[in-house]
Amino acid sequence: MENQYLEIAIKATFKAAKEVMSIYRDGSFDVEMKSDNSPLTRADKAAHLIIKKELEKTGIPILSEEGKHLPYEERKHWNKLWIVDPIDGTKEFIKKTGEFTINIAIVENQKPVMGIVYAPALKLIYWGSRAGSYKLSEISNFADFESNLEEKQRLPLQDQKEAFVIAASKSHLTEATKRFIDRKRDNFSKVEVISKGSSLKICMVAEGTVDCYPRFGTTMEWDTAAGHAICRNADAQIVDQNQNPLIYNKIDLRNTEFLCKN
Repeated sequence: MENQYLEIAIKATFKAAKEVMSIYRDGSFDVEMKSDNSPLTRADKAAHLIIKKELEKTGIPILSEEGKHLPYEERKHWNKLWIVDPIDGTKEFIKKTGEFTINIAIVENQKPVMGIVYAPALKLIYWGSRAGSYKLSEISNFADFESNLEEKQRLPLQDQKEAFVIAASKSHLTEATKRFIDRKRDNFSKVEVISKGSSLKICMVAEGTVDCYPRFGTTMEWDTAAGHAICRNADAQIVDQNQNPLIYNKIDLRNTEFLCKN
């Protein structure tokens, strides 16, 4: 059944990506500001509707950033659910950096067990399930994905780094993150900092090209669920300040501050 859900989710991802990239190339984003002062574009809305339509076929409830967030009294009975971010990194989407992703995850008993993170502008897809986590490059659609599956790379990759590598947010670099980086510079002779948008930072930890990604600002469950599933199935982790793994479908959908590390 998990393979079936994975295929449905990957197909949904590519369907949404086709519409998202059409809007991305067109450039008419129709940007609105949400109540939390984060941007929303017509690409976010279109991707949400496409993904929702595809995932509804499974009968599993859906928690999407752009959907209606049902009260915890109803959600608490969901032992399994989809968690979706139609576009993670909307600021990077608007800036046209290419560093935005489509994120789909399955969470069971508050733990992310399956996830897909696709960066359509970069043609890069990551996915993870109990069968392991993988990466494929130069993938534009589902036909590409199917025909290139034999080329998939299992995560983590064997990467020989000469420095301790930290991923940092392009749009949310806080003073606490800067202090964290400074402390690592005290402990390691060479520290490299890579700035990336969206869930790509989490995926880079899962693949082993980055040692850690500290996040000391506010994030939501849909920002991390898919990447977290990829990490969990690639021997990486996302933990809070007490070294406990992040959990999902909580009363409060905000994440605590966390460290993603391998």
